[in-house]
Amino acid sequence: MPPSSPTGRSPGWPLALLAFGSLITALDFTIVYVALPEMARGVGFSAHALQWVVSAYAIAYGGFLLLGGRLADVAGRRRMFVVGMLLFGGASLLGGLAGGPEQLIAARVLQGIGAAIVSPATLSLVSTTFAEGRERNRAMTVWASAGAAGLSLGALLGGVLTEAVGWQGVYFVNVPLVAIAAAAAFALLPPDGPRERDRPLDLPGALTGTAGATLLVLAIAQAPEQGAGSAPVVVAALLAVALLALFVAVEARSPSPLMPLRLLRDRGLTAALAVIFAFGLTLQGIPYFLTLYFQDVLGFSALEGGVAFLGPTLAITAGNLLADRLVACFGTRVTLIAGMVVGLGGGLLLAAQMSADASYATVLAGILVTGLAMGLIFPPMFIAATSGVDAAEQGTASGMASTALQAGAGAGLAILVGIATDGLGGLGGEALRVATADNLATTMRVIAVGALLGVVAALLLPRQAGAPAPAPTPAAEEPAGA
Repeated sequence: MPPSSPTGRSPGWPLALLAFGSLITALDFTIVYVALPEMARGVGFSAHALQWVVSAYAIAYGGFLLLGGRLADVAGRRRMFVVGMLLFGGASLLGGLAGGPEQLIAARVLQGIGAAIVSPATLSLVSTTFAEGRERNRAMTVWASAGAAGLSLGALLGGVLTEAVGWQGVYFVNVPLVAIAAAAAFALLPPDGPRERDRPLDLPGALTGTAGATLLVLAIAQAPEQGAGSAPVVVAALLAVALLALFVAVEARSPSPLMPLRLLRDRGLTAALAVIFAFGLTLQGIPYFLTLYFQDVLGFSALEGGVAFLGPTLAITAGNLLADRLVACFGTRVTLIAGMVVGLGGGLLLAAQMSADASYATVLAGILVTGLAMGLIFPPMFIAATSGVDAAEQGTASGMASTALQAGAGAGLAILVGIATDGLGGLGGEALRVATADNLATTMRVIAVGALLGVVAALLLPRQAGAPAPAPTPAAEEPAGA
């Protein structure tokens, strides 16, 4: 890492804190996975409703990210980092104390809102602290690697906590983590300037965009259970379309839009958003379904299921390190295409290996390949989304990128859970029947084929996107000793 940043500050400790913030928000997306069966027994969920413990977080996170990004630009990035962390910690405490499904889902929504404030603040701080190019790419790799690793490490930590203290531990553990991060922010992050009181926050845009996105994912989530033609699904879908259309109209006329539509004319940004959405829709759901396979098919305990995630964690880390080298040599476009192709192959391999009589060793090759693909994709997709964006709008661009990821993840999980739980009931005696090996193998095939969407989106990136700078010619080099 370079010894100094454009601000003149040593970037080591601030970057470590920003990566820690990224890890916390990603961690909480998956930390509940291995605790889901215990949560269902302790709180009371049907097999299909159980996915709302995950989806509620993803929907709130995705719905509020644009507002969180705008707040970072207008109110101050360090301020929003601290506010978001405190909200996230308070919601985690409420989640651990929840006594019923409604209270737990409400806590997950509040966690999602807190994360939606933290995430664009951290990403925009990385983008504005480091100069665009190799320096920022390396810093972005550290930030994104922490987030990608958090997705997998969450399952490991969730297994340990569930086994040791029960499902409540996956919520209570966040409280000291966010307290440390919020306190460290005042010492490590540069102070914000005065608030820009002349720049409104576009609350009409925030309300219409959030409500529209939430209703759209709600319609998708309920379609497998209630039927695509059922009244609740149709009404939710129609309202979503109307609100999203109104959101676009509001943004076109707002003097200070939540999502400036002119940013969408940037081919690099729009293609990056498409890649991020495709990743969330498909490959990001793999840890969730691996959790179901480990526990429901292979019969692992929560602790064993968590330990099983050491494999994908190591593969993701290896992919992150390789991605940094590939971006430096070939650019983000080539790296993303390669990552999506590897993900497609890994998904098909994993589907072929999954069976009721398989073992962890049997599916390990597929797990490692899909983990490698996730590690290859995660850093460069955020590098692509923030490249070429003005510093004053890095928070907005960061919010748009994170929105694409969480919207894709929420919609993808809703669709894929419908495939994985097709024909299954809910709680039966002491056993939670969530998925079978055949259903999970089918789900992996759908994820693999869906990765083709990511390949197509990556092909739309400008050929020079993230490409390494050409080496200076001898004539351009200064003489020795100059």
